[in-house]
Amino acid sequence: MTLRLDDLVANRTLSPEIAHVLRATVAARRSFLVMAVPRLAGKTTTMQAMLAESRGPVLALGYDGDDVADLVTKARGGYLVVPEVAPGPYAPGYVWGAPVRRAFAGIARGTALATALHAPDPESAFAILCQENKVPDADAARLAIVVYMRALGPQTAPTRRVVETVHEILGVTKGRPDARLLFRWHERGDRFEQVAKPERLAV
Repeated sequence: MTLRLDDLVANRTLSPEIAHVLRATVAARRSFLVMAVPRLAGKTTTMQAMLAESRGPVLALGYDGDDVADLVTKARGGYLVVPEVAPGPYAPGYVWGAPVRRAFAGIARGTALATALHAPDPESAFAILCQENKVPDADAARLAIVVYMRALGPQTAPTRRVVETVHEILGVTKGRPDARLLFRWHERGDRFEQVAKPERLAV
């Protein structure tokens, strides 16, 4: 069963305020990225909870087809999911290079993008996208929100996942994002803090 954003609030993965912004992101059909460093940090669970809010089609590369251009057309008005930007075909929908560029180019054609990768911060994530995968700045800048996940407990069997940060992307120049911190989680005290309100979303 797919967990919803309210479920992630209930299990303390994120706060009601974060859920509100993530829900608004999908309601506005804005593209987003979920990232983490280790495996099993909850990237897919959080992405699926966000996409469960979509009113349009949601098609996943590697599951609903392997032709990015075809999926971009079929998912217009909704989301194309690229399960992970990764240099090896470890699982369906893990892609690198040209398919990544085509997926990002599809945003301008009316198909929002939901994707994930392994990185510790927005700067590292956009280096992977823009420098290693050659995604143009203008296409990368169409990512509105970047969510960073953290797993707590043993790496092979986490006891909890949390959204550690949420950044809004205001632009990208030479592969470097103008990333504005919206939320952060404080381990000491186990609390979520809202640092700023989004500028690109009506919330």
